[in-house]
Formats: sequence, C-alpha cells, structure tokens
Amino acid sequence: MNLTDEDILSVLMKTREKLSATIYLIIRDAQLAEDIFQNVTLKALTKGATFASEDYLLSWSFITAKREAIDWQRKHKKEHTGINAVVLEIMENEWLQRSKAQNNQQMDALRDCLESVPEKSRELLKLRYFEGHSCGEVGRIIGVGLDAVYKRLSRLHKNIKSCMECKLQPDTFVGDEKG
Repeated sequence: MNLTDEDILSVLMKTREKLSATIYLIIRDAQLAEDIFQNVTLKALTKGATFASEDYLLSWSFITAKREAIDWQRKHKKEHTGINAVVLEIMENEWLQRSKAQNNQQMDALRDCLESVPEKSRELLKLRYFEGHSCGEVGRIIGVGLDAVYKRLSRLHKNIKSCMECKLQPDTFVGDEKG
C-alpha cells in the first residue's frame, strides 16, 4: 500500500531538519534551504509520485533535495562553498541508517506487543484493521454492540501504546554506586 499524502507530509516534516541541513551544506543559505525543502515537499505531494514506504520517500527526498540545491547553485553560478559531495553522501547514509534502525525497533516492539495481546483481542484488531471492517461490522461479527467495540479498541490502543513505550524506552537501570 502506498503512502497517503498525510503520511508523506508527516514523514517529510519529521525529517525537515535533516533535509534542510543537507540543502544548507550545499548552498549555505538558510532561507533558500527552506524554500528548496518546501519545493521538495510540494513535488512529493503534487507530481503524482507514489511511495511504497517511508524508506523510498526518504531516499527520493534526499536525492531530490540535493539535485535541486546543486541545480540552483549552477543556475546562479554561485561559488561552491558547500561541503564535499563525498562527506554529504556519508552524512545522508548515516541519517537514513539511523531512521531505518528506529523504524525496525518500532516494528519489533509492535510485533512483540501484538503477540502479547489475548487471542480475542487480536481477532478484533484483525477484523478492524487488516480486513477493513467498520466498527459496526466488527460488532456484528463478534456479537457485541458498537459501544463495546469502541471501548475494546480504545483499551487495546492504550495497552499497545503503553507496551510499546516500555519496550522503546532506553534502559534506565543504574547499577550500584560505590563511593
């Protein structure tokens, strides 16, 4: 399933600083870096491009941002004061790797949390989110009222969110202090 416009905008806004920094390193103009970031965002939303995942979108957006910055620089014959392309490539790869690692951690945590959910609750989630039934349809299938479906889903959302937060928090254990 391709990312929606809302997904695209959310991902780009989360990576705004990194994209703008990439652009800034090429052209050394903060306002222009912001303008180019906005152009990249606009292209992602209006040029009919589809993105199967955040990784594809991130790769496309970094490449597009770099190309736009370099094109602007060429058109304006501005003396190159930016960072070396090799260093820029290394930084971009590092940012993308960190983003992928974070996504993998989140997916692992979600998978673990979903496995800990009771079978009846998993069936409710499956009917609603994976099979695409409305809450009313889910209620009819499992034999409960609409309010009960809403309450169960709300409770499940809170429990899964709490579980994921626990799994994603860094270990805060501090060993015995010896003075």
